[in-house]
Amino acid sequence: MSVPVFEEIEPAADCGCPGCARQRRDLALGLPVRAGGHPAAHGARRALVLMTAAGVVLGGGGAGVAGADPAVDSAAGGSADRAAGGAGDAADRAAGGAEDAGPGPDTPQGGRGPLHGGAPGPASAPSPGATPTTSQISVQSLRKTTRAEIINRAKKWVSAQVPYSMDRYWNDGYRQDCSGYISMAWNLRSNEWTGSLDRFADRIDRADLQAGDILLFHNPADPTRGSHVTIFGGWTDYTHTAYIAYEQTKPRTRKQATPFAYWEHSDRYVAYRYKGVVSGGGGGGGTGGGPSATVTPYPGASKFGPGANNAYVTQLGKLLVARGAKKYYSLGPGPRWGEADRRATQAFQRAQGWKGREADGLPGPQTWALLVSGQGKDIGGSSGSGGSSASASGFPGRGYFRPGQSNAYVEKLGKQLVKRGFGRHYVSGPGPRWTEADRRNVEAFQRAQGWRGGAADGYPGPETWRRLFR
Repeated sequence: MSVPVFEEIEPAADCGCPGCARQRRDLALGLPVRAGGHPAAHGARRALVLMTAAGVVLGGGGAGVAGADPAVDSAAGGSADRAAGGAGDAADRAAGGAEDAGPGPDTPQGGRGPLHGGAPGPASAPSPGATPTTSQISVQSLRKTTRAEIINRAKKWVSAQVPYSMDRYWNDGYRQDCSGYISMAWNLRSNEWTGSLDRFADRIDRADLQAGDILLFHNPADPTRGSHVTIFGGWTDYTHTAYIAYEQTKPRTRKQATPFAYWEHSDRYVAYRYKGVVSGGGGGGGTGGGPSATVTPYPGASKFGPGANNAYVTQLGKLLVARGAKKYYSLGPGPRWGEADRRATQAFQRAQGWKGREADGLPGPQTWALLVSGQGKDIGGSSGSGGSSASASGFPGRGYFRPGQSNAYVEKLGKQLVKRGFGRHYVSGPGPRWTEADRRNVEAFQRAQGWRGGAADGYPGPETWRRLFR
């Protein structure tokens, strides 16, 4: 299978809308005459730069005298550079007319742009050509969407076989390259590029990827070479070595099993989650707001137990083997339910700290969700949780403590934080819905353990849970 080559750039559009016209003008003003730039602007900029630089040297109080202090030379040169830069900016503004066009494109890829052929809407992002800042993009200003909706929009381009293009737009207004595809799938109000998509998202650990998240590689040294982004559609199997990628690439949109994280520059792909994603519609039958299965939703209790013979039993067995249950299988795993499946399932349930009917060896929605998402504790406590002594109920998994989650574990965590004296960020509660107050209280507890950096990010892991409840 050939490895695709990406040239993610954003050339000037040919349409006559104000945004595209402004972008073409800004690009022309930034080019030398030999490359097609505006002669008047180039001449004005050159004259102003030369005059200002000369004025700095002549009026520098003898800074240019032979034998002067090198530090003074450096200061004079820096002043000249700054003055020349200011003159160049003034020439740009003069050549562009009275209207301030705003900042131009940051890289050869060009800046972000509006939706093609229509207004972005009343709550639009900043004007075309301007790179949005973190403060300009808040969760409240984003369109809310579910994971299922993101994937469904991605599938529309797959079904339509939208051709890859860096300068054309599909009938929905989005540019037909990889970053335009993400803008469409996330339902953004503008066409973004690989250098700005992260401003609409939160960076996450690659182990926490769920359907609708993205894997982004932006090459700041040369954005036109290698920069690319894909939509994560779920793991292909329990090994987590490949995933279903939705992507816009040559020759057209595709959905394909892809090595994790990508064919090239795999170690440089970063996982992001859209800030506007909300729970619901993501598939999977988790209870209590737990993590949903991004590969296969819970098929139902009838698929497991004595007499069951189907592919779900095989999948369950493979997932259990990957989590430390190999010793329970002399043969298999296979499609026919056996005592080995029951014992392996029970061992996994007990590793979570569950007892009685919660560890009966028959997988329910919660057991299934932990297995398919790679969360919870491995059999034998190999996740570093200290085994079943972590607490009466055991660490349930990182997926329960994320924005948008609402479950009994969040409330239990909050009450324990208050009990241990780390509840000062709660205005009310604690309650079952994960909030920033929960995260800040957890961070305070982690810092009290002497942890710093990523070890004190405010999201509980097995060791945080163990120390909190011991």
